[in-house]
Amino acid sequence: MKTLLSVVGARPQFIKAAPLSRALRTRSNLREVLVHTGQHFDASMSDVFFEELGLAKPDHHLGIHGGTHGAMTGRMIVALEDLALSVKPDAFVIYGDTNSTLAAAVVAAKLFVPIAHVEAGLRSFMPIPEEINRLMADRVSRWLFCPTDAAVKNLAAEGIRKGVHCVGDVMYDTTIMMTDRAREQSTILGTLGLQSGGYDLATIHRAENTDTRDALAAVVTYLTDAARDVPVLLPLHPRTRQAAERFGIDLSRLRIIDPVGYLDMTALLANCRRVLTDSGGLQKEAYFHRKPCVTLRDATEWIETVETGWNRLWRGPDYRPRRDNQAYGDGRAAERIADILAAEV
Repeated sequence: MKTLLSVVGARPQFIKAAPLSRALRTRSNLREVLVHTGQHFDASMSDVFFEELGLAKPDHHLGIHGGTHGAMTGRMIVALEDLALSVKPDAFVIYGDTNSTLAAAVVAAKLFVPIAHVEAGLRSFMPIPEEINRLMADRVSRWLFCPTDAAVKNLAAEGIRKGVHCVGDVMYDTTIMMTDRAREQSTILGTLGLQSGGYDLATIHRAENTDTRDALAAVVTYLTDAARDVPVLLPLHPRTRQAAERFGIDLSRLRIIDPVGYLDMTALLANCRRVLTDSGGLQKEAYFHRKPCVTLRDATEWIETVETGWNRLWRGPDYRPRRDNQAYGDGRAAERIADILAAEV
């Protein structure tokens, strides 16, 4: 039996890992060891996702969070190397573009353990931390599981063709798996007194929008202007809350709530008027629920959402004419990845 060391640490990774972890655990020749780095440590951004998504309790929780990018990533590298030397995995499975992803990629590469990168090949072509993490992870991965044809083309343009598989988007798998359950179980609209279509849903958490006063003030001003039409609901990320307090930025004209779990977030997304976000994952989820989105960044790696008219950049041109987006597969991405790993690890 082959051992896979799956490394997650942040909310989007829990969502991506849920269908793949489930698929991996049905393969008789694979054993998954799930590691939570602790990058997202708040219970409302971590524990609740494991519970609601049916993710197994992590086999190892490293409890690493806070500090600068370098400090956090360095501590993760030390802890993951110690763990890998103990577990002796046959492969690492990493997700997306976080510090946890980069740390795991560095450890695996240094120990000559092959890497499976889920959500490989995405590019925003902006010098932001997430882009750097993804580029470096792609360079050292053996299996590059791309969610879209555009991601495959990005890798080919960089000379990466071996081990590339276009499998579809695992977050779409999760949306299909969980939307009916959210509709049946979530009571958040009633709790908050919201009407379907009567609010915009916003999130802010990226370093580019929270690390300086000017950047955060610009985003908050944009959201405040949007709130003149309908209430803007903002589940407030801890990093954003701390930044607003540090910079003295007024959030009072927005409807602030604490972060919510996956089921409640899905219900809020399914019933909002539109989405305003700097989250890559939420841009896609907005499309999955056929909600228009404004991306609070100057570029996006999910260009398909812009090209098909469901998304636009906040400082860019208006929406293009809308059409269906066939880029993200059929909801069986996790099964395809599990099949490939079961055959090749």
